[in-house]
Amino acid sequence: MPQLPPLPLKVALLNTPEIELWPAGLLRARGNAQARLIARARRVLRRKRDGAWLAAQLEDGLHPLRPGLHREPGMAAARRALDAHQPHLRNGIEHTGVLPLHRLAQRLQLLGLDADGYAMRTGLSLTHEPDWLALADFDRWRRPLWLRIDAALAWRHMREAALADGIVLEAISGYRSHAYQLGIFARKLARGLTVEEILAVNAAPGFSEHHSGLALDIGAIDEPPAEESFERTPAFGWLRDNAGGYGFSMSYPRDNPHGIVYEPWHWRFDAGATPAA
Repeated sequence: MPQLPPLPLKVALLNTPEIELWPAGLLRARGNAQARLIARARRVLRRKRDGAWLAAQLEDGLHPLRPGLHREPGMAAARRALDAHQPHLRNGIEHTGVLPLHRLAQRLQLLGLDADGYAMRTGLSLTHEPDWLALADFDRWRRPLWLRIDAALAWRHMREAALADGIVLEAISGYRSHAYQLGIFARKLARGLTVEEILAVNAAPGFSEHHSGLALDIGAIDEPPAEESFERTPAFGWLRDNAGGYGFSMSYPRDNPHGIVYEPWHWRFDAGATPAA
């Protein structure tokens, strides 16, 4: 039976409201000076709102990768996360904490949205980000796919079962922060779309299932990502018939009550499920 190469699920992304703490070995340096630091680093601090690299953690402490590190919002929380024991080594898969809904009301106000009104209109719930995520896979573009540890294990089992049936499931995207979701809206607004047009395709920041680390977008080889045509692929047929056994379900079928377009590529793991091994 074909097998997927093993992945170190204990490789973790530590998460804070403003800053992500990435394992340095997963990053490619953007210049010689950075390369020397990152080659010796344990982790790299990455600003969530724009992806900027802030500092490298070495044996002797933090080394700035850009000026003004002491003035960077969120540094106190990032330092506390670095000083703490990694949660998956402390309490195993049982421990996944969540972050506070940091500055979410202000972010929604920028879009002219009221959280309570949006929740009532769509039936979507505010979604906290986990305080750490596991390396579940690499996506189509060889970017790390971060998921909550239970969803990561279920994804691996499901992908292996599909492969045994001759079906290749490709990860397109997994965890996304509130700040990243806000960036999606900013880019689409800059292209001339209205907030209402964007909301038909993307949940408002704070309401996307991707924030939870339990949802991922799935694709098929030689198929464009996140397109309705995915439903005509053998990969979708396999998911339709088998994903439930691994704890996954499609979140946005046709005529769903949330006002989100049909998304045959978007699947969410039920955190209470006992997936097939």
